[in-house]
Amino acid sequence: MRLALMSDIHSNLQALEACLRHARAQQAQRLGFLGDLVGYGGNPAQVVDRIMLLTEEGAFAIKGNHDAMAVRPPTQATTVGDTSALWTHQQLSAQQRDWLDSLPLTHHLEKLLLVHASLNQPEQWRYVTDERSAGASLDAAAAWPGVRYVLGGHVHEQTLYYRGATQGLMKFAPQAGIAIAVPAHRHWLGTVGSVGQPRDGKSEAMYALVDTERAQLTFHRVPYDHPAAARAIVQAGLPAQFATRLEVGR
Repeated sequence: MRLALMSDIHSNLQALEACLRHARAQQAQRLGFLGDLVGYGGNPAQVVDRIMLLTEEGAFAIKGNHDAMAVRPPTQATTVGDTSALWTHQQLSAQQRDWLDSLPLTHHLEKLLLVHASLNQPEQWRYVTDERSAGASLDAAAAWPGVRYVLGGHVHEQTLYYRGATQGLMKFAPQAGIAIAVPAHRHWLGTVGSVGQPRDGKSEAMYALVDTERAQLTFHRVPYDHPAAARAIVQAGLPAQFATRLEVGR
């Protein structure tokens, strides 16, 4: 099975559609969305509608922290994130909010375990940014016998860790478009990056493709119309820094 994994879309319809087209060209057979479908961007209702339809056709989706905030936003906006959550909540219908609220925190698929943040108490939305936090997430996978791969998003960067013979974790820097052998005799943890708001200094959208038959993982970068996505943010009256991030990838 060729499984395309997309995370942190952040209401960026242009980036989502570009990644979907790219995944189809890569002969993806199934789609998985790893949380933060909304937040920051200018098209939350359209993104939720698109992904809801895709789940009816066989895709799966899990919940991210921005999805949870959009369902139950803070009563007062004290940060730009709060402002985005309040605005997003108002753009979504009751049906869309109920659907976001119903999403699970994890999805188990054979040897794969998918999560938005860390598998270690996923409801706490912990970031996986180094070997220590990656190890804690991998250790939590022991509750699911047979799981060899933990894949998520949340950090807006593409990274890969594996556990070697010494039980310590090794960090691997993936290159876009280059398939990486991920044999199941090791344990692996990866973050697939952000579709809608990369933060590595590049504007191209991010996602990853898992080939379960070949035991390969490929990280992809996809150019898209980020000026149009930035305009949608400005026209919505959201903080300008959300639009600027799309241009500079930070």
